[in-house]
Amino acid sequence: MTATRDTPDEALDKLVTGNKRFVHGTPRYGHDVTQAATTAGGQEPHSLVLGCIDSRVPLEAIFDQSFGAICVARSGAHVLDRSLIGSVGFAVAELGVSLVLVVGHKRCGAVHATVKALRAGVVSEGEVGYLVDQLAPAVREFGLDDPDAGEKAVRSHVIRTVDRLHKVDSLAGPIEAGRLRVVGAIYDLDSGAVEFLT
Repeated sequence: MTATRDTPDEALDKLVTGNKRFVHGTPRYGHDVTQAATTAGGQEPHSLVLGCIDSRVPLEAIFDQSFGAICVARSGAHVLDRSLIGSVGFAVAELGVSLVLVVGHKRCGAVHATVKALRAGVVSEGEVGYLVDQLAPAVREFGLDDPDAGEKAVRSHVIRTVDRLHKVDSLAGPIEAGRLRVVGAIYDLDSGAVEFLT
């Protein structure tokens, strides 16, 4: 018998309340190997969380979610490429997630490195250059002279990523039918709190 899937709002509520438990120091879930064993036979995650590779942002922990509850996809500053978009599509189509949450975070190294590179007029090569190119529009939105360009660009990049995911063909149908929501958020490294953007 298949369990009833969470609605997009129910999935978002689980992440909101999980983050509150995390912030208040009362997590429900830990990293216990016995929990891993209980989900080894299959998975029914409610959400896919797309975040940065930053080691200070452990996505399962900050949302206090147990094994099998969320899929996690990460890249520098959650920059999208074909592989990540395909992973999101897979999680929606094959695993039935009802929420995609894009999580940026304060003091993002990739965003601040982009600000620095653009201010210096340095052209990054190869794969790092790809990250800079993808982040540059969010940085330029506020002007390179703005002392808060990095932090403003973090928020802008989250919004841009959410907008881009809304335009992915394979996600459009589930979004339109109300089976999927794509939401943005900003994680505060100091407090542990997540601000959910609407």
